[in-house]
Amino acid sequence: MSRPPRPRGSRRFVILTGLSGAGKTQAIRALEDLGYFCVDNLPTQLIPTMADLSAREDAGIDKVAIVVDVREGGFLKQFPRVFRKLKSRNGPKPTLIFLEASDAALVRRFSESRRPHPLAADRSVAEGIAEERQKLDGIRTLADLILDTSNMTVHELRDRFMRLTRDGRPRAEMVVNLVSFGYKHGVPVDADLLFDVRCLPNPHFVDRLRPLTGRDPAVVRYMRRSPATQEFLNRLAEFLRFALPQYVQEGKSYLTVAIGCTGGRHRSVMIAEALRKSLADIEGIQVRVRHRDS
Repeated sequence: MSRPPRPRGSRRFVILTGLSGAGKTQAIRALEDLGYFCVDNLPTQLIPTMADLSAREDAGIDKVAIVVDVREGGFLKQFPRVFRKLKSRNGPKPTLIFLEASDAALVRRFSESRRPHPLAADRSVAEGIAEERQKLDGIRTLADLILDTSNMTVHELRDRFMRLTRDGRPRAEMVVNLVSFGYKHGVPVDADLLFDVRCLPNPHFVDRLRPLTGRDPAVVRYMRRSPATQEFLNRLAEFLRFALPQYVQEGKSYLTVAIGCTGGRHRSVMIAEALRKSLADIEGIQVRVRHRDS
């Protein structure tokens, strides 16, 4: 009995590229676990051939993912033309995913793996990274999705690629870390946005509240009795509800919002927990809360 033809919309062709050390190996492994037929370091001139084969009814391949990068000699020169041609053809369109990371993260990863950068066999890793970033800038602009993996663990990157939408595109979900802290213990070094809540009423000066934290109902009630607390929360939530989708649109995948009070036990904790609820329904983000000093 012959197999019925596959719906054309179910076919997926994903191209992974980006900076060396940004996590392409982990990403392709995750896609392989999702049932993708995966090819690493495919020569650029063979991409159209692979796309044609995957589109054939008798190929038995619904989902294909390939990795192409600077390891292949003709990549930088040939890829933009090849990709634009694929985009203009009839049938399923390719999805280009570009992985990147900060210089500091990439240098650390190369140091830990003790591998040379592919563009810096006889130079420093930092020089290789700078050259590759500059050379890939034009290809980066072609990407359907840009993922910054600087603050992702291997497991978080894998999880990101395991969550695919029905059309085969990874969700551009940004992880928002709400971190409460105390200024007397120092500002979080990884903060992207920093908000000072020391202007709000301080439960520390109420004897019965001092041993508690901003997660305790008594502290929450005390703070919410102040009109200043509610207005501060409303204005901050309104700003973040506007700003966070802009970061998602920009392609940022990880954002740390630090909220600080004096000791990091009462006001900052209460505000972080309140923001968790206020921001939870924003499309394209995943909210996490960490109380560093409580």
